[in-house]
Amino acid sequence: MPAATAPSATRHPSPADAPVTRGFLARATLLTAVLSAAGALLGLVRDQALARMFGAGSATDAFLVAWTVPEFAATLLIEDGLAIALIPAFSMALARRAQGVPGDPVRALVAGTLPRLALAFAAVAALLAVCAPQVVRVLAPGLPDPALAVDCTRLTATCALTFGLAGYCSAALRAHRRFLAPAAIYVAYNTGIITAVLVLGGRWGVRAAAFGVAAGGCLMVVAQLPVLWRELRGRSAAGPAGGEGGGRPMGLALLAAVLLFALCRQSQVLIERFLGSTLPAGAISHLNYAQKVAQIPMTLSLMLCTVTFPVVARALADGDTERARARVERDLALAACLVLAGASVVVACAPQIIELLFQRGAFTGRDTTATVRVMRVYAFGLLAQTLVGALIRSYFSAGRATWYPLGAMAAGLVVTAGAGAWAVGPWGVMGIAAANAAGITVTAALLLAGMGPRSIPIRTCRMLCELGRPVGAAVAATLAGAWAAGRFGSPVLALTAGALTVAAVFLLLGRALGDQGCVTALKSLRSVSRRLPHGRSR
Repeated sequence: MPAATAPSATRHPSPADAPVTRGFLARATLLTAVLSAAGALLGLVRDQALARMFGAGSATDAFLVAWTVPEFAATLLIEDGLAIALIPAFSMALARRAQGVPGDPVRALVAGTLPRLALAFAAVAALLAVCAPQVVRVLAPGLPDPALAVDCTRLTATCALTFGLAGYCSAALRAHRRFLAPAAIYVAYNTGIITAVLVLGGRWGVRAAAFGVAAGGCLMVVAQLPVLWRELRGRSAAGPAGGEGGGRPMGLALLAAVLLFALCRQSQVLIERFLGSTLPAGAISHLNYAQKVAQIPMTLSLMLCTVTFPVVARALADGDTERARARVERDLALAACLVLAGASVVVACAPQIIELLFQRGAFTGRDTTATVRVMRVYAFGLLAQTLVGALIRSYFSAGRATWYPLGAMAAGLVVTAGAGAWAVGPWGVMGIAAANAAGITVTAALLLAGMGPRSIPIRTCRMLCELGRPVGAAVAATLAGAWAAGRFGSPVLALTAGALTVAAVFLLLGRALGDQGCVTALKSLRSVSRRLPHGRSR
């Protein structure tokens, strides 16, 4: 009998193939920001629970050394590492599928990458658990209780596997313009930690928090896997995943360049922990609490880049460089506007923020004072942190390997290490924070200078002029906010007055100076208010 004729391919419409509108981006960014803010708030609740139960002493320092594992895993596998390599690959596969190539390029990409990556994640997790004593010795040689840190590190080592799988799911879903499940992962993660601390903290001590990290990592995968499964099964009946549909494979050089950059960036934390371990007990805790709060504005401002990165990658996959350039320039202006407004609140209202969040239980007024000082110094590097997070996506959005970002980050890391080693003696934790800000500023300057031949050709001089406008507005808003906060004795009233004053002064001055970030933010808010009831951003 003659061979049966293969059925014709049935292509179901995908949101990834639809035109991108300002309303869609605004709604997707709002959804991502709201859920990310919820995750960040739960992160603060998590830190409050840790501070209340364990204070800022040697036990918390031991856990925070083990916390280095999920911190690194989040950067390498969810935020700045694996996603930056995977999203362009998925965007290329989606573009090829839209062009009607044989097979299903998206399924072919998953079949060719997920099993190998999962095996690598599991191997790294096992290696970390076995080598936990050596890891602790390298990270914090002056730690007073290394055995406790080793126990916690063995529990948090599971994040190498769970965060890797969660990051893979997030990248695939965002490339498909599905933002709900990826944005909710830190809600699930912090819920697991908080539950473990509250339920098991009395019996297990700080080990309960490490167990919560392991459980939270599993919840991150569970929150996304069903959505990705439905997306992969429901989009195409085009036949087998193999054949010619795979498109350009994700090269080892690209993956290495991205992961080494992310590893180098996260090594700033290693330097801080290493230098902090030589200071009195509690120094690492003060650094941790200050950094977590100070980085909230940066995290929220980068939500826009998280949403638009698949858009930029898809534009380059379609060969539309001009559309990608315009998108990146708008993103840089808006992200700078948002992070500077948030940094102004952090500096102006730092005492009230830390007092309200942490000053209870074992966390004393002395801890509040130390944390406030460090947090204000950290805030000076927030703009540079945001620019680095936004620019690195532009360097890799075409899916090609480049080593320039790694060199820029390494230069900044040398500045951080050298300045930190010099400053930790006379200035303690404040010197470490200042070194962090100096190092990341050097990296941001180098990345801006390298845009063009190695990345998307943005107009660098024009962008520098644009960035100067919100900086001036932020300085004035910070001074006005600090004055307003100082008028009230109640921390709640002081924080409210300071934040509202910062927002009003920053917005008025930003518009008066012609800051495009403020203008774009207002347009996006109007777009959301008009179209949100009819939006769809699943």
